[in-house]
Amino acid sequence: MKNFTMSKMILILFISLTNILFAQKLENEKLVFGKAYTIDELKDANGIIRCASTGYEKYLQAVYPDRMTESQFEAWINPLIENAKQNKSQNGGIITIPVVVHVIHSGQAYGVAPNITDTQVQSQITVMNNDYRKLTGTPGFNSNPVGADVMIQFALAKVDPFGNPTNGIDRVNLCYASWTQAGINSYVKPKTIWDPTKYMNMWSVQFGGSSSNLLGYAQFPSNSGLAGLNTNGGLSSTDGVVANYATFGSTDYNDGTFIMSAPYDKGRTMTHEVGHFLGLRHIWGDASCGTDYCIDTPTAHTANYVCNKSIVSCDNPSVFEMVENYMDYTNDTCMNIFTINQKDRITAVMNNSPRRVELKTSVADIAIPLFANDGEVKLETNCSTANSTCGGTASTTAKISLYNRGTSNMTSAVITFGVGTNIQTYNWAGNLAPNRYALVDLPIPGTTPTGTMTVTVTTVNGVADQRASNNSFNTYFVGSGAVGAGQGTYTFNLQRDYYGTEITWDLKNSAGIVLYSGGPYADTPTTGALPAIDASSWALTPGCYTFTINDSFGDGIYDTGGYYNLKDSQGNIVFQGSRYTTTQTRAINVTVLATGETKSDQFAIYPNPADDVLNITKVSDEAKFEIHNAVGQLVKTGEIKSNQVKVAELVKGTYIITIKDKAISQSIKFIKK
Repeated sequence: MKNFTMSKMILILFISLTNILFAQKLENEKLVFGKAYTIDELKDANGIIRCASTGYEKYLQAVYPDRMTESQFEAWINPLIENAKQNKSQNGGIITIPVVVHVIHSGQAYGVAPNITDTQVQSQITVMNNDYRKLTGTPGFNSNPVGADVMIQFALAKVDPFGNPTNGIDRVNLCYASWTQAGINSYVKPKTIWDPTKYMNMWSVQFGGSSSNLLGYAQFPSNSGLAGLNTNGGLSSTDGVVANYATFGSTDYNDGTFIMSAPYDKGRTMTHEVGHFLGLRHIWGDASCGTDYCIDTPTAHTANYVCNKSIVSCDNPSVFEMVENYMDYTNDTCMNIFTINQKDRITAVMNNSPRRVELKTSVADIAIPLFANDGEVKLETNCSTANSTCGGTASTTAKISLYNRGTSNMTSAVITFGVGTNIQTYNWAGNLAPNRYALVDLPIPGTTPTGTMTVTVTTVNGVADQRASNNSFNTYFVGSGAVGAGQGTYTFNLQRDYYGTEITWDLKNSAGIVLYSGGPYADTPTTGALPAIDASSWALTPGCYTFTINDSFGDGIYDTGGYYNLKDSQGNIVFQGSRYTTTQTRAINVTVLATGETKSDQFAIYPNPADDVLNITKVSDEAKFEIHNAVGQLVKTGEIKSNQVKVAELVKGTYIITIKDKAISQSIKFIKK
């Protein structure tokens, strides 16, 4: 955190949460989404920030002025709570919420922090079911007369957004070892989120920087009564709950692979954060003797970090504070109750709040038919930083992940791959249990490994792969020397952090002449939203260019959500960044692209899944299409009129639409609802 006026003295606070926080170096305060945590506050909390949901909500209100305030939300939800109490038919039976868990890592092996195991992830779902259902014989049970079975349970998704089988665990290598809350919000969530009307998105991450002491946070629900909320992408693209990987799950179910640290090792961080996701407030109301809008939770003076059940409540000396409530800050073993009024509040949110109400009818937790031999391939992120100069050696390998989505163990697979028309074969051998994966380095043929790469699993265990919808992908492959791109006009976007006076950048040609530059900029108050994105247009002809961005303070722009990227005329990202200290350099080698070398993400479709119509972006009046079903049969063909293709007559399922526009061809998977 930046502090220009306070003393240079730094206090070193050593805490026992070695896997979560290690030995943290604390300055005079920690700033997380505009909320300052003083050293005294951190000492009271054993050096941790238990939850940042309230501060995050204030940040969202500052960034999105149309988002409701707390008082507006309460004015909207309270009549609905009363209506739910009177109309029990609204409550219905048990609600099952499909869950996807995004395990964010930087290339670590399976089971090496923060790439936690499937078993650790699954234990978190078990804990939430114990707690929300108040299950007898589990730590989630209580005999308190106001204790409630919330009638909500959670299940890892069995179908992914493309209609393919999944175990509900999405492992994503984003190259960086740790993340601040601002970086998660601006980059991690939008890049990885699944449709929040069909999945409750959970993220397991390693926090760092100003968020290094944080255990978790959530996004509160919104209502549909205020303008702009339903269409504001800043809300839907970040919806979900986040926790430190070392608090994710419970050691009660440890099979020897868990990476966790007491006293936050029983899964109650996510029980707490999901409570916020479903509309619950902290029981002290985030104020001295504040309100959580639930009558049956005694008014608390402040957050409790110790399981002292003899603390007298604010309003009644004969009633004690409910330190065991999941929405307090006590240790995991202390927590074990949601109340009847908290259940009423959750019920009203699930019946009325956008995205929450859709989760009630999602079927993403219902399994689809599985095959014995089903291989899935995904492109892994290239974390190479070699593209800082126009020289250097280009990479001739591409890293992919091979998943076993079949019911039989996968012991062999044949993978065809290549750039352009030079297709090669790779024979993989190993032993993958269902839903496990292996990383594979494919040697890309040719002296210039830049172009459209196709990867396909053709056989599994000696027989033809049985699912066409997940066994292949196309991508534009660029070696790890200077980034390759075609001549034309580019757009440089800079999302500054609050400290604009520290930021400068320039673009130089091969002769060292500065062609474009920016900064320093004005500083922005840290209590509000980040400054508007600064966009500039670059006209680049063939040659080598070097981009450099500087930060005079030495902490880059990432910590509060800053980033930069360069996009071509089609909107494709050529390079991007945000995490550096004093300087970061990117090189771009602009060439004249040959016919057919246009990037494979030229076009985009929406909505996906679709009901009646697919909208197609960036196509001309000459564009045509073909639609194939999951087994490769051609089911529809024609011209793309008014940027739309009608799909109402198609049966439900997974399809591939191939868009052909002049010399460009691209295939995209979509789901027909």
